[in-house]
Amino acid sequence: MIRPAQPGDVATVLRLVQALAEYEREPDAVKMTEPDLTEALFGARPSAGALVAVADDADQPEPAGLVVGFAIWHETFSTWTGRTGSFLVDLFVAPEHRRGGHGRALLARLAAIARDRGHQRLEWDVLDWNTPAQAFYRTLGAAPMEGWTTWRLGADGIAALAATDADPATDRRIPT
Repeated sequence: MIRPAQPGDVATVLRLVQALAEYEREPDAVKMTEPDLTEALFGARPSAGALVAVADDADQPEPAGLVVGFAIWHETFSTWTGRTGSFLVDLFVAPEHRRGGHGRALLARLAAIARDRGHQRLEWDVLDWNTPAQAFYRTLGAAPMEGWTTWRLGADGIAALAATDADPATDRRIPT
C-alpha cells in the first residue's frame, strides 16, 4: 500500500533516510532532525511531499502497517515548458523489503500525482556507481540526461555568494 506520509511517520522516515545515507556511503551526512522533516512536510508552508510504502505486518496495529519505504519529492519549474514538474529527492525501500514492488508502486503513485497536477517532468538524480538503481529506473522507461551534470552550491558557498549581493563601490544591488 502506498499513502501520503503522516506526522506519525516522521521518525520512521528519518530512520529510513539514515539507512539510505549508509547505503550511499555517507553515513554521517544526515543532519536533518525530526522537527526539520516535520516542518518540511507538514509545516505552514510545506516545501516537500512524501509518500510511504506500507507492508502488512502482524506486529503492527491496523491500519498503519509497517512503513518500509519512502519517496520524498518537491515541485520544480521549467522555463522550457513554462510548467511545473516534480523532482524526486530520494526513493528508498528497506533492503529486506526490496523486490516486493514497493519502489515501483512509490514511483507510480508519484507519477500519478505529477500527472494530476499537470506536471511535464518527473526527474531525479542517481549516483554513477548505483547500477542496480539505474537498471531499475530503466525498466520504468526512464533514461539519464545526456550532457548534464548536477552542480551544487553548499551552505558556505551560498553565504559567500550572498555576501556579494550589494556592491559597496557603487552601492548598487544585484537584481534578484
